[in-house]
Amino acid sequence: MEQPDPATLKATWSYPTTILFGAGSLEKLPRACTGAGISRPLLVTDPTLAELPPVVEALALLREAGSEPGLFTDLRPNPTGDNVDAGLAVLREGGFDGVVAMGGGSALDCGKAIAFMAGQTRPIWDFEDVGDHWKRAREDGILPVVAVPTTAGTGSEVGRAAVITDPASHAKKIIFHPRMLPKTAILDPRVTTGLPPHLTAATGMDALAHCLEAYCAPTFHPMSEGIAVEGMRLVGEALPRAFADGSDLAARGMMLTASMMGAVAFQKGLGAIHALSHPIGALCDTHHGLTNAVLMPYVLAFNYRAVEDRIARLSGWLGLPRADFGAFLDWVLALRRELGVPHTLKELGVAPERFPTLAEMAVRDPTAITNPVPLTAESAEGILQEAYEGTGV
Repeated sequence: MEQPDPATLKATWSYPTTILFGAGSLEKLPRACTGAGISRPLLVTDPTLAELPPVVEALALLREAGSEPGLFTDLRPNPTGDNVDAGLAVLREGGFDGVVAMGGGSALDCGKAIAFMAGQTRPIWDFEDVGDHWKRAREDGILPVVAVPTTAGTGSEVGRAAVITDPASHAKKIIFHPRMLPKTAILDPRVTTGLPPHLTAATGMDALAHCLEAYCAPTFHPMSEGIAVEGMRLVGEALPRAFADGSDLAARGMMLTASMMGAVAFQKGLGAIHALSHPIGALCDTHHGLTNAVLMPYVLAFNYRAVEDRIARLSGWLGLPRADFGAFLDWVLALRRELGVPHTLKELGVAPERFPTLAEMAVRDPTAITNPVPLTAESAEGILQEAYEGTGV
C-alpha cells in the first residue's frame, strides 16, 4: 500500500469532547449536564439496562440535583429509525432539553440521533454520511448530549455519527453531523463490571476492529494512526483480564479507554470488516462486535498484500514473537479462541443464500471506501464464503 505524500494532501482533523475518566466518575453526571446546558434530561438506554444499578444510580443522582429526568427504553439492539422517532416523540412531549445517552453503542447512537433530530424537519435518512448531506441540518435545534458508556466497544461517546437501521431497506446507515458529538463523555469502569463475559468479549473485539481498520486505512492521519496502535496494545493487555474477571476495575478502565481511542482513530477510516458486518447485523440481527470478531482474520487475509509492512511494524510494537504479518494474524486468532469467539459465520446463523445480497450491500457501505484493497461484490462474497467455511486463515 502506497503511503500518502503529505506535501500533496490537505486534511481536516477533529478530536473529541471533554472526557471524565475513573471509577466513581458517574457521580459527576449532574454537573456534566449543567455544563452542557441540560436542565431536564431524557435518559436514553436499552430496556435490559434500565432496571440495573448504573441507570438507577444515574437517575437518582439527577433527581438529587433537582432535575426531573425522563426515561426512554424503546430501542432495539440494532436501533432503527422507528426507535429514533419514538424517542423523539417522548422528548418533545416531555419538554426535555437534552439527552443522557447511557448504555452500549445502540443506546448511545439512538440517544445521539434523538438529540440531533430534535432540531430537524427532514427525515433522518436525509442526513446519511454521504457527501455533504450533513450540511442540510438545522443546527439551532440540535440538543446537547452527555454520554455514559456501559460497554467498552463502539466508542460512540466520542463520535459524531450514529448507526441507525432503515426498516424499509434493512440497511444500516451512518447518520453524521459534527454537533452529534456529546458535550461530555463519562468513562466510569464501575458501570461496566456487570457486563457478562461474552458481551465483554464481543464489545472488546469491536474496539480492536476500530483500531485495526483505522490503522490500516490508506488515508493521511498520523495522529489517529498513533492512537490506533496504542488502542490495540491496551486491548491485548486488558481484554483477556476483563473477560476472565469482570470486577477488575483496572482492566475495565483500560478497555473503556481503548474503546474511546478506537472511535477517535477511525476518523482515519474503517474497512471491509465493518462494511460486511453492517449488512449482516441489519439483515441477520447479529451482535455487531461479535460479527466484527468473526470476520476480522478473513478480512486481514484479504488485505494482506496491502498491509503486510505496516502489520509487521504493529507486531513489533505489540511485542509479538515475530515482527511480521503472520505473527499478528496468529495473535488475533489466539485472542478470539481465548474469548470464545466463534470461528465462522455459520456459527452465527448467517445463511449462504444471503451472501449475494450482503456483498452488494457491503460495497455500498461508506466504510468500504477506505479498505486498503478495493472491495468488489465478487471479493466481498468470497470473504463471506471463507468466513462461513472457516478457510483461508
